[in-house]
Amino acid sequence: MKPVPDTVHVVTATVFAAFLAIPPAVSAQGTAPPEAQAWIDIATFSGMGMPMGGNPMSALGGMLGGKTGLGSNSFGNTRSMSAGRWVDVTVRSRANPNLEEAQQAVPEGFLSPALELKTPKNAPPPPQRDDEDLRHEDPEKPKGRMLLYWGCGSEIRPGQPKVLDMATAGPNDFAKFFVGRSATQRGAHLAAGRPVWPNPDDSRMVPANASLQGQHAFSGKGIPDGFRFQVPAAQDLMPPLTLEQAESNGATDLSWNAITTARAYFVSAMGSNGKEDMVMWTSSELADTGFGLMDYQTNAAVDRWLKEKVLLAPQTTRCTVPKGIFGEHGGMLRLIAYGDELNLAHPPRPKDLKAKWQPVWAVKLRVKAVTNGFLGMSGQGREGDARRDRSSAKEEETQGMPKMPQPMELLKGIFGR
Repeated sequence: MKPVPDTVHVVTATVFAAFLAIPPAVSAQGTAPPEAQAWIDIATFSGMGMPMGGNPMSALGGMLGGKTGLGSNSFGNTRSMSAGRWVDVTVRSRANPNLEEAQQAVPEGFLSPALELKTPKNAPPPPQRDDEDLRHEDPEKPKGRMLLYWGCGSEIRPGQPKVLDMATAGPNDFAKFFVGRSATQRGAHLAAGRPVWPNPDDSRMVPANASLQGQHAFSGKGIPDGFRFQVPAAQDLMPPLTLEQAESNGATDLSWNAITTARAYFVSAMGSNGKEDMVMWTSSELADTGFGLMDYQTNAAVDRWLKEKVLLAPQTTRCTVPKGIFGEHGGMLRLIAYGDELNLAHPPRPKDLKAKWQPVWAVKLRVKAVTNGFLGMSGQGREGDARRDRSSAKEEETQGMPKMPQPMELLKGIFGR
């Protein structure tokens, strides 16, 4: 499997609806696609006062038994930002393009018995009544600006911020402003003939203490025999990230727990400065909006961006948001830990890259942990409670004042969504 090279791209309106997903690269000359392919996405989400110990209702659901019911799981939660630990699986077979079901044997430390993969049913029929006419209205042109800051430290660096005046900006201005990095490939996905887990027939929750480490095997009509592989500890489910904050002379010191299997970290914040301006900040040493970085990235891309100091080294557990960026209005914080992507194939690729290669099966496994919160609100212990109290008091003081535009409202105004 030839990895897609990391790219610097221009973020368009599509990225705001869904993060960029780059399809797999065309196979190299002399290399045929595998007879069977599996994609496994693993995610741990936390923050915003959400439970830190696992998926809600998972323990009770396990006590009641069965594969469906209370606390049911659903495909796509690795992208949902819902608190908990999630796994999405997709498998396909070239010999059986209409594959309806398959099984994935997993270690007992994950779930037992084997996972039942099912092909998604057809899309639901159209609504019985069609009484909502679609009308296109040109969006009101925003009057504010977009400000981009970057880099960890207590002070705003010279030459910042990067400014986009939305009232006067043209297409070229937008293209220059929304330059970002992304190397997100296709992962677990819904498609005809490609069974997935979880699904309505097997919607078991991932237990709080689950582990994927150990031997896995796929089977099904058209899936070749011997589709077995090991998931090492480096690709196991990540623990939840815990993001702490502390004020320091107007700046905000961020700290988080170290994850031993993290390959790198990245932090971003988005908010308002109290005017009509949308404000963005990232932990990168280079100007980057970060829109494409809050998702799985290839190992090669992570390594390159570590050298460029776009991402934070795996030993890093601290970063400071400079004072004076968001003022008293704060913003939304997000922190991602990139796991070590696993790409396996059998037989392995020959050392001679020009030699003919026909893999029987291949697996792509991706891992991440993400947490979010509000800048200026730790959300942990008395300090977080006190800050929430101050925030509530401030809301009472500002009742009746004009409502400030929210960041996503500004984006919708820009792109007409």
